[in-house]
Amino acid sequence: MEIRKLYLNEDPPMDLLLLADPSKKLVEEYLKRGQCFIAEQSGKMVGEYVLLPTRPETVELVNIAVDEAQQGKGIGKQLVFHAIQQAKTQGFKTIEVGTGNSSISQIALYQKCGFRMIGIDRDFFLRHYDEEIYENGIQTIDMVRLSQDL
Repeated sequence: MEIRKLYLNEDPPMDLLLLADPSKKLVEEYLKRGQCFIAEQSGKMVGEYVLLPTRPETVELVNIAVDEAQQGKGIGKQLVFHAIQQAKTQGFKTIEVGTGNSSISQIALYQKCGFRMIGIDRDFFLRHYDEEIYENGIQTIDMVRLSQDL
């Protein structure tokens, strides 16, 4: 598997991006300000993530997604570690990530990759999304924030 930056003239993988964030408007907004990286296997895009600078020396890992047919094969973990390395290479001191309170496996993955919980953004998904989101039988209401010093 190869992980690379999206080419300038290349269309972003909206099917994958919308797996991680159902708001096309929000996805398009952070694609303009961030860097999209894709994972390819046998010429097919199987995953992606976006690095979004947020504050001096801080970058946020947003919209990490793996094709549903490829999930459970360690691709997500490889993407997270690649993002951490990219952030270090680019001189950032802190990498952050946020996920829904209902994203149980994602919360576990981020902690396995060295992230620590730093807070909860209460009602985030109620404020920013028009439609209710459910995952694992739980309504996604709050954003769980995690961080890692680089």
